[in-house]
Amino acid sequence: MTTQARTALPDHSVVPAVWGRITNLDIDRGEGSWLITRDGERYLDYSSGIGVANTGHAHPRVAAAVAAQAQKLLHGQQNILYHEPGLRLYERLPGLLPGGPYQAFLSNSGAEAIEASVKLARVATGRPAIIAFRYGYHGRTAQTMALTTAKDVYRAAFEPLPGSVYHTAYPYCYRASGGAHDPAACTCDWEEQLDLTFHQFIYPDQVAAVIIEPVLGEGGYIVPPPQFLPRLREITRQHGILLIADEVQTGFGRTGEMFAVRHWDVEPDILVMAKGIASGLPLSGILARRELMTRWRPGSHGGTYGGNVVSCAAANATLDVIEDEGLVANARERGAQFLTGLQAIKRRYRSIGDARGLGLMLAIELVKPDEGDGRVPDPDLTKRIQAEALARKLIVLTAGTYVNVIRIIPSLVTTADEVDLALSILDEAVEAAHA
Repeated sequence: MTTQARTALPDHSVVPAVWGRITNLDIDRGEGSWLITRDGERYLDYSSGIGVANTGHAHPRVAAAVAAQAQKLLHGQQNILYHEPGLRLYERLPGLLPGGPYQAFLSNSGAEAIEASVKLARVATGRPAIIAFRYGYHGRTAQTMALTTAKDVYRAAFEPLPGSVYHTAYPYCYRASGGAHDPAACTCDWEEQLDLTFHQFIYPDQVAAVIIEPVLGEGGYIVPPPQFLPRLREITRQHGILLIADEVQTGFGRTGEMFAVRHWDVEPDILVMAKGIASGLPLSGILARRELMTRWRPGSHGGTYGGNVVSCAAANATLDVIEDEGLVANARERGAQFLTGLQAIKRRYRSIGDARGLGLMLAIELVKPDEGDGRVPDPDLTKRIQAEALARKLIVLTAGTYVNVIRIIPSLVTTADEVDLALSILDEAVEAAHA
């Protein structure tokens, strides 16, 4: 093969079409909130690689930690040896979540960590069943697909899926059957529906765990009413059921707290983490109450690559950056700024049914206001807004069961000026999409 052939960029067709495309950009590098194409075009990336680049793209301190570790050891399998980055990370992670005491287990991906949480819950309780919530998303493996109901494409073609999984109603206040209402005065019947689940499908004493995203992700960036998680915690304790908080997307400062459960002072039995933990390197894990961790027999769970030494070095540097640069506070401040701007845009367009968010996890929901009850989803308008934003060099994603939600996921290093720029572009994109 010639040097020219080796350096020429392959055609996009080498990538299988199963990877649904958000853009067709050829990216050369990233800097903070920005992606730069091979042609030098700059895009404001408010997708953050689906909520992964919390410290921004290629943060210098994270990149330096990765480079330094890569020159020393690339792989140190956890059954075989101990390495300093891993030991330091195992020590640090439990201190990020009040309560417990907790212990960490490290793996590779969010789905793997969800699988670990389910296995641990079943072993620790001796119970078989798991309850999840409608609109929830937990991964693409067989077990995590069984837990997921955010969207048909994530599971519909892959039946049969593992059993002993039951789904119950989530308090989606904008889409409540009695009409949209303020989450602060929630009238959703989620608690009655959960009780009905116990009476129709599964005895509570057969349920190992209830799993919940503190803010729903793929299901539409749905922030729960303030009383929901505290009351759910009470119910699970009443029945001896473990509470698993899936913080894969909400964790590491995304919502303006290190973990989203802290907004409601809820202590889960198991917390699942990934995405923002290592600024883009593959790493995930769980935090579980120490007495639960002792229920696993040695060798009953593990993996080849989990807790990779380079990823652990990146995670330690990521935690340093989050702490030293005040990124959790920045997420709160920039999130409040962004949500105020989104609500102002909403007031000008009847097609924006809802503007919502927590920290830097933000969304607008698009509807057909003159059809039905005024809340008929409008996925076509949503797609047009996303395309108009991209044409103006702003990358945002979609979400929701009906793909009618624009979701906005800035890095936690984003600035006030960048937020103002994004709001201006979104305003133009919404107007252009209506033309």
